[in-house]
Amino acid sequence: MKESQLKPVVDRETIRRRVEELGQEIGERYKGKCLHIICVLKGGFIFAADLMRALPVSPTIDFIRLASYGGTTESSGNIEFLADLSDEVCGKHVLIVDDIVDTGLSMRALLDHIAGLEPASLEVCALVDKNERRRVPIHVEYAAFQLPGGFLVGYGMDYAEQYRNLDALYVLEPSE
Repeated sequence: MKESQLKPVVDRETIRRRVEELGQEIGERYKGKCLHIICVLKGGFIFAADLMRALPVSPTIDFIRLASYGGTTESSGNIEFLADLSDEVCGKHVLIVDDIVDTGLSMRALLDHIAGLEPASLEVCALVDKNERRRVPIHVEYAAFQLPGGFLVGYGMDYAEQYRNLDALYVLEPSE
């Protein structure tokens, strides 16, 4: 891997405050309902854990794993389901929690897959919504941040399995 530089974009405290706000907003929406979170692995796990702790409701959780980037900074457009759900979602209020919705290709495949399982409702929550790069229509009901440009790492997001451990968001800039 070439040496890269990390340019700070969103600091830890800003993320913490925004996740708390989202938790309250989502909690209001699902008050009195059984919320079932589907966390998209690997990138969504840190965000999903913090979001669950911020919720005033007690959700259930399941995990799904998709791949489309491999070790590159561009989606291949080929979506692979590497691990599927272990719980039934039929009749449940489902909230998909992911690190980033970028081109929308992975999320579209996932939404189509989950919709076919007949949930009572289906919404999307993302740490980052990069809607200017959309290639297919996706509505992100809950976005912590809308950030343009750059390849983001940190707070669960990676480049070739590196940088997930960072507690803030950074743009990865290759060194010249």
